[in-house]
Amino acid sequence: MKSGLCLLLLSLMLCSALPPPVLSATLSPPTAPWDSVASVLQTPDVFAGGYHRYNLPRRDLTVRIGGMNVAPELALGAWVGLSGEPEDATTMGDLVLTTQELAPVLGELARQQIAVTAIHNHLVGEEPRLVYVHFHGEGRAVDLATRLSRAIVLTKTPRPVAAPTPQPLAIDTAAVFQGLGRSGKAHGAVAQLSFVLIPGAVTMHGRTVTPALGYASPINVQMVGASRAVATGDFAVTGEKVDDLLQALATHGIVATALHSHMIGESPTVYFMHFWADGRLPDVVSGLKAALNATR
Repeated sequence: MKSGLCLLLLSLMLCSALPPPVLSATLSPPTAPWDSVASVLQTPDVFAGGYHRYNLPRRDLTVRIGGMNVAPELALGAWVGLSGEPEDATTMGDLVLTTQELAPVLGELARQQIAVTAIHNHLVGEEPRLVYVHFHGEGRAVDLATRLSRAIVLTKTPRPVAAPTPQPLAIDTAAVFQGLGRSGKAHGAVAQLSFVLIPGAVTMHGRTVTPALGYASPINVQMVGASRAVATGDFAVTGEKVDDLLQALATHGIVATALHSHMIGESPTVYFMHFWADGRLPDVVSGLKAALNATR
């Protein structure tokens, strides 16, 4: 008993002589700054493709085109993306706005010194009309999020962003993903996938742009009924691919709804061609596949 007590006292003496444990990893975990961004923007951080994405879907809007309701996952997905380090980040993304929201949001972005790099349509014939505002900023990630949040609060974008209500799968994902040669994700009647069609690097303001952040090519497909599908998204390509892409879309009955920039001062220049497809799912997929082939 006495020897055990001696051993205990010796152990306590040795421990007291050791330096205190390092607690910084516990107090400041690597995810803490990005969690702070999520808290400011009131939406979860989704890290993929080398950047942090904060989705802000406009589930408050009921948008119709051609007699069908546009699912938020199809074309109403506002978002904020951040790449780089927490103390030196780049932000890009776009806000989905009604025409009434446009002026106050642009005014606030100017006050917050967030650069607006594009103001334009993605769709044609939608009711109500939507305007998409693309932005760019550099600085501390939390500061950028705080400044962007001051503009977002002027919209009716639902926040905090809740997880989408579970829905049964209502689209043939195999037909979409195998037909386009790329896996993706699906929610309810909408399948989503994304490509990067520009080889090599794109730079802007002396920084290399994270491809998935700055010039991804998303394709979203929504089943409307048993024999009808619609699709939208945009192809991000360099100038020499624009004519071939337009020809491929027109040949397969897919409407190019917009051709424009999302960035300013990038090298090489990237053109974004938005589209609207409407028809049988096999026809929509084969047309989109032909468009993808035209970009290569």
